[in-house]
Amino acid sequence: MPTPIRLICFDLGGVIIKHHRSWAEACAATGTPYHDAVAAPELVQRRRDLAKLHHTGKIACNDFFPALAAATNHLYSESQVRLLHNAWVYAEYEGIDALLQRLVSANRADTAILSNTNATHWSRLGRGQRDGLPLFSAPLRLNNRHASHILGLAKPDPAIYRVFEAQVGFRGAEILFFDDLAENIAAARQLGWRCQLIDHTKNTAEQVELALNSHHLLSEP
Repeated sequence: MPTPIRLICFDLGGVIIKHHRSWAEACAATGTPYHDAVAAPELVQRRRDLAKLHHTGKIACNDFFPALAAATNHLYSESQVRLLHNAWVYAEYEGIDALLQRLVSANRADTAILSNTNATHWSRLGRGQRDGLPLFSAPLRLNNRHASHILGLAKPDPAIYRVFEAQVGFRGAEILFFDDLAENIAAARQLGWRCQLIDHTKNTAEQVELALNSHHLLSEP
């Protein structure tokens, strides 16, 4: 008999929350001048390395912003990189909140988040606005909320999935996982999780709904 799904786990960015995918996108969204030199490979790598430290909790926010400005060779000031960082996450995907409400109401499995994120973005889970920035309430519908900067590990490191399993009390095929990055999905599948890769460029709620319905995990709308 197949193992029943006992936990439905979601990534945040690219599944529930929209975020910019490049420095140029964030600049355009905030009206910040874009400098071509910031795309130099060595500067891109410096920012990626710094971001990994940040989303695994190894560098605090107050240290991250000046370090990020330095990682642009000071093409951008600390205040500018803070603005870009805050604007990086900007809206929930259409229909996702209502879908999660249906999922929770159906009560056919527990729910969770497993997200590569940082303290600044994680603090935006809430209702309404704060300091002119939107807060995101849909994730609050989910029970077990786990973040990379708190766990000190990041996807696709297999260790984060094992720590997550230990904390939620479910493992392997008991977990249905939604993520928009193929490498994160591949790592979860290696541990026996059931997975659905989400295309962040399309309607994510429709994709999630289709997968949930295939497992009979939703109530009727």
